[in-house]
Amino acid sequence: MRTHTVLVRVDEEGRLVLPPDLAVRLGLVDGALVRVEERDNAVLFGRSTASLARVYVEPTTACNLRCRTCVRNVWGESPGTMSEGIFARVMEGVRETSPRPTVFFGGFGEPFAHPDLLAMLAAAKAAGCVVEVITNGTMLDGAARRELVRIGVNRVWVSIDGATPESYADVRLWDALPQLIEDLAALRDLRVASRSGLPRLGIAFVAMKRNIADLPEVIRLGERLGADRLSVSNVLAHTSELRDQVLYAGCIDTEELDPSPWSPEISLPRMDIEPRTLGALVRAEADRRGRTPAGRQGDGRANTCPFVEKGSVSVRWDGAISPCLPLLHTHGSYLDFRPRTNRAFAVGNINDRGLLDTWNDPAYVELRERLLAFDFAPCSICNSCDMAAENLEDCFGSPTPACGGCLWAQGFIRCP
Repeated sequence: MRTHTVLVRVDEEGRLVLPPDLAVRLGLVDGALVRVEERDNAVLFGRSTASLARVYVEPTTACNLRCRTCVRNVWGESPGTMSEGIFARVMEGVRETSPRPTVFFGGFGEPFAHPDLLAMLAAAKAAGCVVEVITNGTMLDGAARRELVRIGVNRVWVSIDGATPESYADVRLWDALPQLIEDLAALRDLRVASRSGLPRLGIAFVAMKRNIADLPEVIRLGERLGADRLSVSNVLAHTSELRDQVLYAGCIDTEELDPSPWSPEISLPRMDIEPRTLGALVRAEADRRGRTPAGRQGDGRANTCPFVEKGSVSVRWDGAISPCLPLLHTHGSYLDFRPRTNRAFAVGNINDRGLLDTWNDPAYVELRERLLAFDFAPCSICNSCDMAAENLEDCFGSPTPACGGCLWAQGFIRCP
């Protein structure tokens, strides 16, 4: 997480005077709801619910792989591909938004399986947007690499879940790692030759018992390939086999992210993060908590919708507009020991109503404010009644979607 420090003054009435461009980026307009958190020597506040800052676009649900971690192994949907007309409607909404939002191409499929993906990336870039795309990397041939550099795509995220051909193939069920490394090295060289530094490279790693030992080498591999970011997520257990692979079984039954009040508070200096120090710090943290640290979302809070915090909206391949990526499609997974069905939820469809009109609809504004407050039943901890089996409602009376069992909001699952 990148940070930027600015100095602001307090006016005669005790109000902070923020730089206008910062206020605009965070959507700090009259009537906007903002989360404010007081800490020992600081006050933190986040983006308001009024600011549309990120648009996830799902080009297709088709994919050229069949990974053992994929939701396609358990769902019955037929592949779908976004039409030219639907994408044009998305871009109309993007161009109406000021400042321009980031456009992130990704969803429940492989974006490069869409025949017009490169043209879509170019259109978003020409509209003045920061453009990102996530891919399994197996379709980054020479022509695709040259276009990514020519267009000036800001970032390409590549999923790499193993550091050796054997461990990579164990997850992807295809021995593509050597070719993938060669293609990413070629992309790095093109980027250097262009002197633009674009696209930047990010590595996405899905951690589970069978591959967690590969994480240090995946980090080193990313460094050699010029990656400057690494996004690690736990695996979402779509099957009983994957449920046995999760690395958060000891964390999911508690909402306590802070150490016990009987444990001393530890203040650490900056130090090199290497195997020797990292191992010692992890052991010390585990000893204090009695368990390994839970996954953290952003600044460490649970019960926080990361998609609302990012000011994002998601557009499915057929134009359905959802508050987040997990709500794009109905799919099943395990919430600890219990199968849970996550029902798709849409706030509209771009074929019927524009992106900004949908974003500003009072019902959607109210939903974002409810997600910001996150006053849902703690289904991820309790998980003891039939209501926890779906996200339709909960015992607090929350209407659909009831997000108390969302593993993204608890910091276990992450999207770049």
